[in-house]
Amino acid sequence: MEYNTLQVGKIGEDIAVDYLCKKEYSILARNWRHKHYEIDIIACKNNRLHIIEVKTRNSLDFGYPEESIGKAKMQFLKNAASSYQYQHPQWKYLQFDVIAIRLEKNTIQEVFFIEDVYF
Repeated sequence: MEYNTLQVGKIGEDIAVDYLCKKEYSILARNWRHKHYEIDIIACKNNRLHIIEVKTRNSLDFGYPEESIGKAKMQFLKNAASSYQYQHPQWKYLQFDVIAIRLEKNTIQEVFFIEDVYF
């Protein structure tokens, strides 16, 4: 069965949440939205807020999932995180992470967790 882009994204986010829970992260929000901003996953671990972008691909026709995150996307995430921190001022320490997931025929091929992305 072929999945459309939205379905692949939802499957990837479910995989990412499962992965993070196994790594003892607490999930605070999924698909958090404010105005035109959206953050895929907001989690915490060791008193640090994690802003997590999830990228999922079911083929490498357009490259690896993590390659699709550019400067504009990182600026968007930075602005979204600022909005979240403004609404939740208890979070002083913030970290940006990426989870890149490759699927093939509905099977997980790779979960690549990139911690503390610097931009």
